[in-house]
Amino acid sequence: MLRLWKLYQNCLAIHPVKTQVLSSGLIWGFGDIAAQTITHSTAKKHHHFQEKDKELNINWKRVATTSLFGFGFVGPVGHYWYEGLDRYIRLRLRLQPKSFRFVATKVAIDGFIFGPLDLLVFFTYMGFSAGKSVPQIKEDVKRDFIPALILEGGLWPILQVANFRYIPVRYQLLYVNFFCLLDSCFLSWIEQQEDAPWKQWLNSLIHSKEKRDQGE
Repeated sequence: MLRLWKLYQNCLAIHPVKTQVLSSGLIWGFGDIAAQTITHSTAKKHHHFQEKDKELNINWKRVATTSLFGFGFVGPVGHYWYEGLDRYIRLRLRLQPKSFRFVATKVAIDGFIFGPLDLLVFFTYMGFSAGKSVPQIKEDVKRDFIPALILEGGLWPILQVANFRYIPVRYQLLYVNFFCLLDSCFLSWIEQQEDAPWKQWLNSLIHSKEKRDQGE
């Protein structure tokens, strides 16, 4: 394990972007395998399968598709995002590193810009990869985006506070990638849930609140 850690450090120092691209692709692939396993075991527990479908068969095409999202978006964009965000807040806003304002500003910018963008790109990309039309993708994004944003919004800011406060900048991407294993599993699970009752309830709750606000 120590040898692997040293290898990662060396690769990160010599080839930071390539290292992040490779690690992100692998992590998102493993996350999708975990999501498929969880979804299968949940459906099996609730007897949603016929006898012939009870065995878990990993959809490797979906794993490859999700891995490509890690390779093509999370790795390179995430690398430049966190590096650029740190420089912007230190040099442009001139905030003291690790101070309350420094951490709070980072968390706020990350949550309002990168978080929603990541979700939007993920669901759109997965739709196109599945061969869906633009109207179908729009419906899927409307169905999945808000529930995912709400559920992630309750967790990621807490994780990012710890990240921006205690983790050195050169290792912040590793920290994010570690939790991306859980996040990719979660997003894949969300996308696989399709029109689950809890999604319909959450979206109807939001729409009813919007209608009440418009009526006032």
